[in-house]
Amino acid sequence: MEFQGKTVLITGSSRGIGSATALAFAEKGAKVAVHYSSNQTAGQQTLDQLPGERHLLVQADVANAAEVEAMVNQVHTKWGRLDVLVNNAGIFSPHPIDEVSYEEWQESWLTTMQVNLLGAANVCYCAAEKMIHQGGGRIINVSSRGAFRGEPDHPAYGASKAGMNAMSQSLAKKLGKYNIGVYAIAPGFVATDMAQPTLDGPAGAVIKSESPYNRVAKPEEIAHAILFYASEKAAFMTGGIMDVNGASYLRT
Repeated sequence: MEFQGKTVLITGSSRGIGSATALAFAEKGAKVAVHYSSNQTAGQQTLDQLPGERHLLVQADVANAAEVEAMVNQVHTKWGRLDVLVNNAGIFSPHPIDEVSYEEWQESWLTTMQVNLLGAANVCYCAAEKMIHQGGGRIINVSSRGAFRGEPDHPAYGASKAGMNAMSQSLAKKLGKYNIGVYAIAPGFVATDMAQPTLDGPAGAVIKSESPYNRVAKPEEIAHAILFYASEKAAFMTGGIMDVNGASYLRT
């Protein structure tokens, strides 16, 4: 898989899966726009790791529609095109229905949906607008196994990712005539710096044992799946949802 001359925007790429994906695309020759929301230092650290030249650091709150539009326009102005969008930005905050107040419940749902689903939808819209006019592109949305197995303590997260899957498939049907492929990746638990305290804690052994490999995914493994979907060889897989969870959850 080579991406020489391709331009890529990855939301939430200052850390974790997004950062690993930015590095993977850059190593294959792409020009990468690294997005961060508030942690500019982490965004710059990712940018500094990327081989090659002409990469870009962009900032936006994906829950803000105007900032999303400005971000996509900034990327397009820089390079004159946008070949690949990876929608990776998201939040994951607990709100168990039997523990939180009604006000906390509402706030969790509103905030999670605003970022994980509506924000992702707005980035899709702005990117697709550019891709339609240039004759094609790829959109890869990072979902979760939680969309299928349920998230008891994070129900808004599970619902937002299920919505992302449905959105991805709807857009795949609509945008195919413009040579735009739309895909979703559904990871399980991933060994990111944010997840490491949980993996090192009492729940870590149980989480790892969910997979027959007795471990969780590496960010680079999710990045590899994303690059595959972005490649020309995966064109006819548009509308697909790829499970990357080490058989920790199997769906029919």
